[in-house]
Amino acid sequence: MYLVMGITGNVGGATARHLLKQGKQVRALVRDREKAAKWVDQGVELVEGDWSDAAAIAAALKGVEGAFVMLPAVWAPSPNFTEAKGLIANYVEALTKAVPPRVVALSSMGANRTSGLGMITALALLENGFRNLTFPVAFVRAGGFFENFLFGLQAAQGGTLPVFYNPTNRKLTMVATDDIGAEVATLLAGPTWSGHRVIELGSMVSADEVAAQLGEVLTLDVKAFALPRAAWAEAFEQFGVPKGHTGPAEEMYESVNAGWMDLGVTGTEHVAGTTSPRDVFAAAQNAVKA
Repeated sequence: MYLVMGITGNVGGATARHLLKQGKQVRALVRDREKAAKWVDQGVELVEGDWSDAAAIAAALKGVEGAFVMLPAVWAPSPNFTEAKGLIANYVEALTKAVPPRVVALSSMGANRTSGLGMITALALLENGFRNLTFPVAFVRAGGFFENFLFGLQAAQGGTLPVFYNPTNRKLTMVATDDIGAEVATLLAGPTWSGHRVIELGSMVSADEVAAQLGEVLTLDVKAFALPRAAWAEAFEQFGVPKGHTGPAEEMYESVNAGWMDLGVTGTEHVAGTTSPRDVFAAAQNAVKA
């Protein structure tokens, strides 16, 4: 039995799918059983509880062979990352009480840094918070998600894909969420290890390449367009980030553009992605047509 947090999201869902394909039993901690009802039909055991409840997490961990844990993405965190710190403390308390044989935690490229991370700061805090756990832990530092470009299926109809990356021809680490799920499932159900591991997950891809592959799916000539820095706040607001709270997202992309999404941090392992942006766009478009 393997515990998967965030099963109703992209990464948690992908992890569960890959574990189920391997014939493994999966358990999920969910706040809303109805939202996760489809997983019951696939044999997943649902345990009701909240991520903010250490006792609920500990109960869900009981008897598992491994656990996948993550933090929810918060685009407008509080200034001192109170939300993330609280969840991390709950995880540490639960993992210390109900010690699993191994844990895989979703992190991000750049989480090794101590400043200038914007919203990625939460994942740096997660890695630091887990540092003293004595059982096997693997941090999967994923690149930027190809799924974040899915807005382009509509936005690029005019031939332009607006992006925060500048220059658009610079390659940085990107990955599909299905590849993250596949790697997490491999780590959970594969050979054991001792101590802590860090896996950099993804391949070096540019925004220009993403735009070109989007164009192939749309049968259009699509070019990436770097949004002017002065337009970022308004753009994030259009994506749903509250006005006046776009700073962490802006800082994150500033750091990305400064080059810290490159592979090769000392002491890490690297796993390349196998799913292309084209695959992600085509699957999304087919799902809409179905």
